[in-house]
Amino acid sequence: MTKNMTVGNTWKHLISFAIPMILGNLFQLTYNAVDSIIVGRFAGENALAAVGTANPIMNIIIFFIIGICMGASVLMSEFYGAGEVNKLKKEIATTISIGSIFTILITFICFLLVKPILKLIHTPNEILTDATTYLRIIFLGLIFTFLYNVFAATLRSIGDSKTPIYFLMISAVINAGLDYIFIAKFHYGVVGAAYATIIAEAVSSILCIGYTYIKVPMLRLKYSDLHFERSMALKTISYSWYTSMQQTVLYVGKVMVQSAVNPLGISAIATFNAVNRVDDFAFMPEQSISHSMTTFIAQNRGAKQDERIKNGFRVGMRIETIYWGILFLVVFFGATSIMKLFVTDKDISVVTLGTNYLQAMAFFYLLPAYTNGIQGYFRGMGKLNVTLAATVIQMITRVLFSYILAPSLGIKGIAYACFLGWTAMLLFEVPFYFWFQWKNRNAQ
Repeated sequence: MTKNMTVGNTWKHLISFAIPMILGNLFQLTYNAVDSIIVGRFAGENALAAVGTANPIMNIIIFFIIGICMGASVLMSEFYGAGEVNKLKKEIATTISIGSIFTILITFICFLLVKPILKLIHTPNEILTDATTYLRIIFLGLIFTFLYNVFAATLRSIGDSKTPIYFLMISAVINAGLDYIFIAKFHYGVVGAAYATIIAEAVSSILCIGYTYIKVPMLRLKYSDLHFERSMALKTISYSWYTSMQQTVLYVGKVMVQSAVNPLGISAIATFNAVNRVDDFAFMPEQSISHSMTTFIAQNRGAKQDERIKNGFRVGMRIETIYWGILFLVVFFGATSIMKLFVTDKDISVVTLGTNYLQAMAFFYLLPAYTNGIQGYFRGMGKLNVTLAATVIQMITRVLFSYILAPSLGIKGIAYACFLGWTAMLLFEVPFYFWFQWKNRNAQ
């Protein structure tokens, strides 16, 4: 179902676009939490720590691929808003071609380098083999990750945020079911978790591709659409490069933060894995609202609707603030109960460490709500260099203070490092936003 955001109520567009993404991603994150719970309860603390150590590295690669699709989707939304369907289809074909090549190359490189990287971030020897095996299996399924995300990005660019989420939810159910079978019943440990993931990703990609070709004739590619245009390819690479590098910087930073956590011991690593799952729950709706803003702003930029762009930004930031208020109440008062989901009663140290972290983060979650909203604006306006620069500033600050604070404050020091990183990001983004507005007014 397509949605033209260049006309109609701004609140309705942003909320109706964001809610399916929020619900679907929360569903996916519920699976991720269930994955950690199943691994922790049926495979043990070492397996949970191995998956926790592997996750940031896995996310670097996966979000590099997602970044390719995000950058291209900005162009897709712009072409759709301008009513240029032929350019939209050529952009889709270009993205599929370029992205597939990158994905195959990345798979090969990562398969070879995964063990040295794990050693580089001080992964304890007792979990090194499990973490290596887990990642190598995950990397074999990267092509399915790309295909799902490129077709999901295509559907979202034309205003359909619901359909990709349905397929994601189906995939998550399959994943959770296979996790239980492979880990709890067959005792395959982290190997079972990895195979469950790539099987589920394959299903989601097949469903998304099939739906696009059968149900959305406008997006059905023909041979003529596959014609290579140098200018479009260069623009696609430029947009995709910025968003991919932004995602890569973000998750390289998280790996470095993981490296600051690893010397704190197995309990701290297990705790960090658990609270990262909670952080994902917190951040994903903020990011979904941001993606909604990006699509809205990009479509209206294509249609040259300047006033709707400004209104879309203001409304989006209000939605981000409302969401944080709800999030604060849930996380601050429910921190201990949340942590008890991840471990058994004998692992009380993990519960205590995680509770301290989450109660601090409940206050700090307001800052990424605002940084995500501003990032959504700049992506929609095509200023992807700004989003990259802001992310680099944020991660350098976060990593630096993680190494400074973690030895003395433990996991709670990581929370303070996050706060300082987001503060630095806002100190860059907010003045740039007002300068950008001033510049545009003077140019008119």
